[in-house]
Amino acid sequence: MDKLLNTSIVEFILYVSDQSKSRDFYSQLLDVEPVLDVPGMTAFRLSEGVRLGLMPAKNIARIIHPAMPHPSSSNDVPKCELYLYVRDPRATYDKALSLGAKPISEVMPRDWGDLTGYVSDPDAHILAFALSNPNI
Repeated sequence: MDKLLNTSIVEFILYVSDQSKSRDFYSQLLDVEPVLDVPGMTAFRLSEGVRLGLMPAKNIARIIHPAMPHPSSSNDVPKCELYLYVRDPRATYDKALSLGAKPISEVMPRDWGDLTGYVSDPDAHILAFALSNPNI
């Protein structure tokens, strides 16, 4: 039986208010250059087969509005969480803050065993920087 998904590439797309500002934030934070950067879409390769896309909210609004609320109507309201496993959560958390991210929750051991800190990006998307519990 065929699988529903072709999972050779998975892309998560964040709707952003300022594509250039978000591109610069994520490029510096992740220390990677975009694999795609054209008007209307920026994409970063996070790992083999995993990409993070940044799309201006006004572009997706043309597709989803009026069936869904206009993305700009929820500015400063968290819309998603990207949970990123990193080598050094504290350093990544501090780097995000230096790039303008808003602190949400300090890096600390969590109930599920990971060492994790939370910030929000310029569009209020929640970013978690974690070191995996080796027992999971």
